[in-house]
Amino acid sequence: MERSEAAARIAELTVELHEHNHRYYVLAQPIISDQAFDALLKELEALERAFPDLVDDNSPTQRVGGDITRNFPTVAHRYPMLSLGNSYSREEVAEFVERVQREIGTVTFVMELKYDGVAISLTYQDGRLIRGVTRGDGEKGEEVTANVRTIRSIPLILRGADHPALFEVRGEVVFTRKQFDRLNRQREDAGEELYANPRNTAAGTLKLQDPKEVARRGLENFIYGIQGDRLPERSHYANILRAKAWGFRTPDPARRFIAQASDLDGIMAFIDHWDSQRHALEVAIDGVVIKVDDLDVQAELGMTAKSPRWAIAYKFAAEQATTELRQVSYQVGRTGAITPVAELAPVLLAGTTVKRASLHNADQISKLGLHIGDRVRVEKGGEIIPKIVGVLLEARPVNALPVIFPTTCPECGTPLVRLEGEAQHYCPNEHQCPPQIIRRIEHFVSRKAMDIEGLGGETVEELFKEGLIANIADLYKVTKEDLLALGKGWGEKSARLVVDGIAGSRSIPFERVLFAIGIRHVGETVAKKLARAVQSMERLAAMNKDELTTIEEVGPVIAESIVDFFAVEGNRTILERLREQGLRFGSDPSEVVQVGDRLKGLSFVVSGVFRNFSRDGIKEAIERNGGKVSGSISSKTSYLLAGADMGPAKRAKAEQLDVRVIDEDEFTRMIEG
Repeated sequence: MERSEAAARIAELTVELHEHNHRYYVLAQPIISDQAFDALLKELEALERAFPDLVDDNSPTQRVGGDITRNFPTVAHRYPMLSLGNSYSREEVAEFVERVQREIGTVTFVMELKYDGVAISLTYQDGRLIRGVTRGDGEKGEEVTANVRTIRSIPLILRGADHPALFEVRGEVVFTRKQFDRLNRQREDAGEELYANPRNTAAGTLKLQDPKEVARRGLENFIYGIQGDRLPERSHYANILRAKAWGFRTPDPARRFIAQASDLDGIMAFIDHWDSQRHALEVAIDGVVIKVDDLDVQAELGMTAKSPRWAIAYKFAAEQATTELRQVSYQVGRTGAITPVAELAPVLLAGTTVKRASLHNADQISKLGLHIGDRVRVEKGGEIIPKIVGVLLEARPVNALPVIFPTTCPECGTPLVRLEGEAQHYCPNEHQCPPQIIRRIEHFVSRKAMDIEGLGGETVEELFKEGLIANIADLYKVTKEDLLALGKGWGEKSARLVVDGIAGSRSIPFERVLFAIGIRHVGETVAKKLARAVQSMERLAAMNKDELTTIEEVGPVIAESIVDFFAVEGNRTILERLREQGLRFGSDPSEVVQVGDRLKGLSFVVSGVFRNFSRDGIKEAIERNGGKVSGSISSKTSYLLAGADMGPAKRAKAEQLDVRVIDEDEFTRMIEG
């Protein structure tokens, strides 16, 4: 066959196979037999072998998996994948609806099933899949495109021509109940341990290095959102229907998987229906998501640091089981927090065998009135570790001993302290208490902090017990020879990996160093805000509580924690050693967003649609010129920057608080002079 003939036939087979794939896996309406489909696929495979230069990344043959993927590169999300705020009662849903209507007026809400799977972001350019990325930390995730291509309900090439040139689709990767049961039957036949639950198995499958194995397992995908600068509709619901026409598997209005309502009664009717019917679905769900339908109203409502203010997730009541409380153990965290953990007689709960449950703190133990040997009710809702929610008093054994919270650290014997206003007890012996030191080092080397490859929890504990490290600064004196001398488990390659990882961490940006050193209450988001505001460790160490509370996201509790951290001589000594090792204790000028100070000291609230800026672009312009962006109007707001279609509620609030309203033209004059 001539090359031109092969190219034409490959194009023809590609279109035909994609169409049959869509009919089978998305519409569940096949029009040819499996044998006929396989014959077409084999013909295409043969042509691609004969003409390898004609193979396309989005060919139907790529569904069966490609080469082994040794690692998954980290990729920044163009649009953050924020987590939703959770509600567990009708009252919380009512509060959400009331807040939205108070700020905006009457709006339409969309309700969707909350699939219990793994979030994925899919990028399409010119109608072709170019990238699949896991949620990760919401700002960046791991690229798993090769594995995503094996999921047959994800279109590789879109249908129609009315889709944006570049956009992202958000979905949930899941196992159907039928497919999950099939996998476990196969493992049972092979004498292997069964998978615990569909969600964890889907997460693990999506990260397998062999795409062929991913393809064999049979993941599914449901689309629940679209992100892009030029979406075809200003309605979330309408865009989901468009996505269905483009070839995605979406919530189906005909089967009540998605619906609209403008009042609380309509929302709760949808929730009540699926709370009782969820077990009949082919895929596990754990709740319902409620969203404001209008995209412009979504933009006006904005977001908090972690969640959109225009959506909420209603979680169904968690499943419960009863079992015996055998003992209570106490864990010491990196900040010295003492966490009690219930040791239970094993019990099956929500698809997993539960042996331990969180007790949170001393107040929780006292509230439950726990005794050793009690029959307890265990619940597994949003928690990874289940929790005890009640005691069957009538089943309490005679002479059962009450659970008494310790007064001294279970690891080092130091008397515990409890800070005013806090529920947690702490061991204050932070520089000599072994588990605190180990957990602090584990946090320091973790992926979101210094990201030192080869140093997991077991390795850190080994190095500590062998006397090679006693704090985070000691890591930088560890040599390859030190590791090889440990013997078993250490070879040239593993030792070199750790030493190189430690050396490479010296280039980690200041904001992550600030997160890594483990100041209590300073998480990733606060560390970023602090790094941008103070620019150096020296300045941060010199600030008092009043100065710190002027920084966005820093309240009195965080400010006090920062001051207390730098007041400890041991912490200052470790930081000085880290500085001597070359860690970045300040922001590189090339990384600083600000390029001018025309807006210094000014705070802006942005609302509406703009001619010459995207919403993110205009916020970036504010920050690049020294200003600050806030999500809500307050007496501290300098300007309300109003674009087209801004809702009346924002303007009314600005007038009430005497906040000046400016348009895009005036803003441009402010930054250009």
